[in-house]
Amino acid sequence: MAIIIKSEREIGLIRESCRMLEKVHDELSKIIRPGISTLEIDKTGEELIRSFGGVPNFLHYNGYPASICVSVNEEVVHGIPKKDRILKEGDIVSLDAGMMLKGYHSDAARTYAVGKVTPEVGCLIEATKQSFFEGIRYAKEGYHLFDISNAIAGYIKPFGYGIVRDLTGHGVGTELHEDPPVPNFRQLTRGPKLRRGMTLAIEPMINLGTWKVRWLDDDWTVVSADGSYSAHYENTVLITDGEPEILTLSGGL
Repeated sequence: MAIIIKSEREIGLIRESCRMLEKVHDELSKIIRPGISTLEIDKTGEELIRSFGGVPNFLHYNGYPASICVSVNEEVVHGIPKKDRILKEGDIVSLDAGMMLKGYHSDAARTYAVGKVTPEVGCLIEATKQSFFEGIRYAKEGYHLFDISNAIAGYIKPFGYGIVRDLTGHGVGTELHEDPPVPNFRQLTRGPKLRRGMTLAIEPMINLGTWKVRWLDDDWTVVSADGSYSAHYENTVLITDGEPEILTLSGGL
């Protein structure tokens, strides 16, 4: 495993990419409503990324055909936007977006309620988001990588939700996916020690039912195996010698 420690110059460039990606997410959050197509969300996202001087790093990545992963309800990640996939009241939608700016990548995801959702589904969205913040309590120099994983899993366990195991977070920098993998489920070992200058995309993916998933015939869309709703929350995080810096969330909340 080759974990890349970023220089101050590189951190500055990743930070700039992440700040622009945060703006993309902020703007996309404003258009989530019943009646919008997932393709319209994707097109808006690509336009925003390019307007900020970036390149959508998901577009054509290993053949992925869109700029924004738009995953609805039981779709965990990598949902392919479509003209005829229309959001409706009571749906939830996860937007996973990334951009490359000046040669450096950023990555972040959010899950939104479309109109009014059931309390059970609303709790899933909030618990998934909070599990990220529980995890990054340990995203500090001196802790170990899997301290983050175990904190996420420990927070989610009492809810009885399924923590997706087939997909993980990852390092991010000059490549969209770098070492190390960052699992969201409990690990038996502590993993590598965290060092300042690491940049990690930490991204809990939590299902209302089983942790098991399957891939659809498009070879991209991952869905919960039992058809239960799934939520996803992700930020790019910098390990420092103090509190972690959430690079794609300037408010820190």
